[in-house]
Amino acid sequence: MSTVSSDPMIGRLLDGRYQVRSRIARGGMATVYLATDLRLERRVAIKVIHPHLADDSQYRLRFIQEARSAARLAHPNVVNVYDQGQDDETAYLVMEYLPGITLRDLLNDHRVLTTEQALDIMEAVLSGLAAAHRSGIVHRDLKPENVLLADDGRIKISDFGLARAASAATATGNALLGTVAYLSPELVTRGVADTRSDIYAIGIMLYEMLAGEQPFQGEQPFHVAQQHANDTVPTPSTLNPRVPAELDELVLWATARDPEQRPRDAGIMLSQLLETQRILSGLGNDDTTPMQHTMVLPMAVGGTDATQVIAPVQPIRPDADLGPNVATLTEKSAKRKSRGGWLVALVLLLAGLAAGAGWYFGAGPGASVSVPDVAGLEPAAAAEALEAQNLVVAAENATAHSPTVPVDRIIGTDPPVGSAVEHGSTVTLIVSLGPEMLPIPTLVGLSEADALTAIADARFTAGTSRYVFHADSAAGTVLQALGAGDVDLVPGETYGEQQEITLIVSRGPIPDVSGQAVEEAKALLAEAGLTGVEAVEEYNDTIPAGLVIRAQAPQGQATVPEGGAVDLIISKGIEQVAVPDVEGDFWADAKAALEGAGLTVDFADLLSGTIANSPLANVATVTGANPAAGSMVDKGSAVQLKLRVL
Repeated sequence: MSTVSSDPMIGRLLDGRYQVRSRIARGGMATVYLATDLRLERRVAIKVIHPHLADDSQYRLRFIQEARSAARLAHPNVVNVYDQGQDDETAYLVMEYLPGITLRDLLNDHRVLTTEQALDIMEAVLSGLAAAHRSGIVHRDLKPENVLLADDGRIKISDFGLARAASAATATGNALLGTVAYLSPELVTRGVADTRSDIYAIGIMLYEMLAGEQPFQGEQPFHVAQQHANDTVPTPSTLNPRVPAELDELVLWATARDPEQRPRDAGIMLSQLLETQRILSGLGNDDTTPMQHTMVLPMAVGGTDATQVIAPVQPIRPDADLGPNVATLTEKSAKRKSRGGWLVALVLLLAGLAAGAGWYFGAGPGASVSVPDVAGLEPAAAAEALEAQNLVVAAENATAHSPTVPVDRIIGTDPPVGSAVEHGSTVTLIVSLGPEMLPIPTLVGLSEADALTAIADARFTAGTSRYVFHADSAAGTVLQALGAGDVDLVPGETYGEQQEITLIVSRGPIPDVSGQAVEEAKALLAEAGLTGVEAVEEYNDTIPAGLVIRAQAPQGQATVPEGGAVDLIISKGIEQVAVPDVEGDFWADAKAALEGAGLTVDFADLLSGTIANSPLANVATVTGANPAAGSMVDKGSAVQLKLRVL
């Protein structure tokens, strides 16, 4: 633990109750201090939110809500939250103080843990996480730094609630929340998280404990994030052949890229882990309950109960010398079928070494600092945050495309966030160029399924398809592809990576309702998702009066959207026309007048027909018509004429 005398928080009395003694650690969202609760006379850890976050009213509200949720979460494997408050402009959280180390410290010192050790730590972590998931709490930032290994052997998860509250502060910037090495694919690609996202982080932690390193590595954080989104986590036995197949399967199950293929929550994974423990231990079915794997043991000092833990650390090398103390501890552990001693002994040993090296690494030439998380900030604000940690900002920023981080905002840093570097180290800011511009594929004319595949293959995001009725297109055919603001997207032009493309898809022609009664036609259209509106009436030679001739798109529209209205054209029956008066007219004039009225010509007798088809027709006149002139007849009816030659 290092104390920084220039820190104005040290020595401060919060709310007249909490006396701040020293600074324990500083992270991207908060600083943790050791304090004394003067009312209850006990040591506590106080997490003070950074001022730029405390000034955000939305963040403060979420922080208070999540702190209350975390305070209600009482479990032996979760750090207790005692209180939450605000003193002037200082928002803070009061938590249980646990002297000891983190799982990250343990991995830094030993790199690879044994199967038993990894399983016991995972059992404790999953037990606490299962309680959180049952309470509807998602951690969202699980990592070895948030797993505490207390001096007395207890294993606890920290930072419940804080990571969840931080989503309010990062929403507008679209920055990814969490540590990139443990981010689930859905957090990377969609920015959403649920209990299965926590399970993914658990799987990565288990891999790291067994294999000695994280599964995905890269020069920049976004390189690692892309691997989480696109690659399958390998089995830990690839690096460590001693890892049993059962643990390989557990890691692959927890880290499946599709959330639906992972355990639904920590309770389900805990059950499988306990079954795996039973199989690997060769104990068979016994009366041991899940909680008995973490029952406490009497301690020689102070009478404090310790969590039962696992056998001593064994490095991966087959020829490694375990040493007499560790070997003895292993033998005793096997005899009592209890795994509590290794962690207590190891934590106490590391604590002793830390005390001896405290000055060198805390205030001396070996002092180091953790690179803070500045993702989503503007470059000036990010530089200020780095300089506050005694780091030097590189003269030139790096740049990279990002589909989620806006232009001129920070994607990450080099070295990446969380890296331990010496004071005065140079850190390069990686500034977003916005999404990469990619060519738009040809989508019009494809089936909807093929178009959706083409959108994904081109690294765009498919929006919710819209459906329309179109007279000349088969159902399921893509008619149009739209971008933001319903702009028509042209194939071959460029569009931002992961930007949304909305498909306009044909439902086929408007249903045929010809010959139906109006109400029946409306019912048929309603079944297809359309509303029939009585528009106009027309004469029709074949559809009786009062029935529907057709349903059509409103005037000026080529398509009708699903749920839209269509015009119903109603039949007036056959049109009636008056027989024109052609008596006394020459044959040719009479014929033209009748046909102009929509009537046809017939002949009253054989002679009239003969005259009409002979050279005499030019001088023939009409002497009579049936029906008579002025009669109302159906349009298209025949009128019989009688002709004579002058």
